[in-house]
Amino acid sequence: MDAAHTIRDCIADVNALRLHRAADAPLGAAVARVKTLQARRFAGTYADLMNSPTLGPAALFFLQELYSDRDYSERDAQFGRIAGTLQTMFPASVVETAVALAVLHAQTEALDQDMGRAWLATPDTASDAARYAAAWRGVGQRHARQQQLERVLAMGHDLARLTRKPGLRTMLRMMRKPAHAAGMGALQQFLESGFDTFGQLARQRGAVEQFLATIEARERLLMDQLFDASAVACETELARTLGQAR
Repeated sequence: MDAAHTIRDCIADVNALRLHRAADAPLGAAVARVKTLQARRFAGTYADLMNSPTLGPAALFFLQELYSDRDYSERDAQFGRIAGTLQTMFPASVVETAVALAVLHAQTEALDQDMGRAWLATPDTASDAARYAAAWRGVGQRHARQQQLERVLAMGHDLARLTRKPGLRTMLRMMRKPAHAAGMGALQQFLESGFDTFGQLARQRGAVEQFLATIEARERLLMDQLFDASAVACETELARTLGQAR
């Protein structure tokens, strides 16, 4: 399947999930709550990186673009409209990154919706940390969670690799007006922000590897805890992490 079809299929899947939530207010509210908690959890888990002059911009980029509770419907609509044009306006390496983002986004939305359903099945008298841990275990799908993390890490590696392509930053800058005129402003913003963030990181020897290794180690530890540790231990750790994000 080519890039345009993959992107369109992913966006269609995401839109179907959104329409389902729009027709089911309790589920929509539960998914929104899950997304907010996940963004807070990420901010708490990486509070030290956020405060790092070297790694802070990359951690913030991941939070805003991959772990955020933001509404990405505008970016998705642009992706769907310009999927075919994408291959003619951007080099293959950039198109591959856009496809990877669409695939990751669709998988994340599906998992979040499953979490929302599981959230509704937990007692509403429980703490946020207890409900989140119970919902996570209710959903399961350990392989999908591992695959999701691998895709996040691959996105970081892709962006770092793009910064090593001669002339690409200049080309992206020159593409700014045509991209906005073609309805690709959100994609353009993502690419420029990712390029600049990881370009700055890549200029410092070993920084990209350090950043992504930290993400991988902490996310895998969290997954292992949520799947395997006692409920009390999970709730305690999540509560601590959420508290750090306040």
